[in-house]
Amino acid sequence: MRVTPTMISQNTLRHINLSYQKLGQLSDQMSTQKKITRPSQDPVVAMKGMMYRTQVAEVTQFKRNLSEVYNWMDTADSALGEATDALKRIRDLATQASNDSYDASERANIAKEVKQLRLHLESIANTKSGNKYIFNGTDTLSPPVINSNDLNQPLSTLFTADANLEQFQLIHGGRTFEYVGENANGEFVFQDVNQIGNPEFDDPAFADTAFQLTVSEENDIRFLQPNRDTGEVDSTTVRTNDLVIADKQAVSANSQAVEVELMKGVKVQVNINPNDVFSNQLFGDIIRFEQALEDPSLTGEQLTGYIDQFLGHIDQVVSQRAELGARTNRVEMMENRILDQEISAKKMMSDNEDADMEEVIMNLIIQENIHNAALGTGARIMQPTLLDFLR
Repeated sequence: MRVTPTMISQNTLRHINLSYQKLGQLSDQMSTQKKITRPSQDPVVAMKGMMYRTQVAEVTQFKRNLSEVYNWMDTADSALGEATDALKRIRDLATQASNDSYDASERANIAKEVKQLRLHLESIANTKSGNKYIFNGTDTLSPPVINSNDLNQPLSTLFTADANLEQFQLIHGGRTFEYVGENANGEFVFQDVNQIGNPEFDDPAFADTAFQLTVSEENDIRFLQPNRDTGEVDSTTVRTNDLVIADKQAVSANSQAVEVELMKGVKVQVNINPNDVFSNQLFGDIIRFEQALEDPSLTGEQLTGYIDQFLGHIDQVVSQRAELGARTNRVEMMENRILDQEISAKKMMSDNEDADMEEVIMNLIIQENIHNAALGTGARIMQPTLLDFLR
């Protein structure tokens, strides 16, 4: 085979061009610290890189979600702590007021403090985390307590022409009652909400009368309670001041859980059910206590019942705070798993696409020597042509 100078120069230039390409690739790896800069250089590395980057992006989002969850839970825990302190103070005031050594004016002064504590509890119920109300279920843009005046309406409201009795709740004796119909005497009948639809009260002898309030247009209010020993129903007259009429919507009843995804397919509830803490019954019992303190005819013994009622509310708040604490502990354990996943995902992504800089530097030096040798060899092989002698 005849080898011409043209063939030698073309081959030399082609090899030098390939050498430049290798130098360019190594230079890109030095600059970007990545194995490849285009998918065409290694499709397998590119495809795996997309998958690993997706995993890292998910973990990063979960970490941002963690920050939101901690902020929400810490705010709720602080609010429940304040609510517990306020209720304890109300219970202490109930204990003081039940002492007959206090006269009417002193109890009236206690009522003023109780009112301020109630207003404080209303503000706690409207606590926000960022721009979201944390005690209103999924309706985080609306306050759970909009108008506190709706918590205590006059008895005459029930008898107005346009009154919708199903929109009201009656609070008495630590119970909440809702409208279920009229009796044979034309009186409005309200039944304990815990019994409505409860199979325990399916006994025909008691289902229609168990723990009910009847209200007549003459303001005659009676509390009906079954006596299982005698099989009869005991009827007790209820003072108007011992009854609170509240709009159902006075305090939000949104019980839908607010859940945040902290791991793939794993969601954690971050909110407290407002019905279990701030409810018409809580505020209604406080208002009843205020009205009782302002009634000079009541004795200390009659005020004693409020102590146990507020103790029950305190236990309810503490129980919800304990549940919140348990969820917080779970979130902390999940945080450790998320951090481990982040380390693992970033390591796999680094192993897949990050260049070994020591190896790149060594290859670059080798390639530079090869390139310089190729240039020197080409200069020696490609001898002067006839034109060089004709100059």
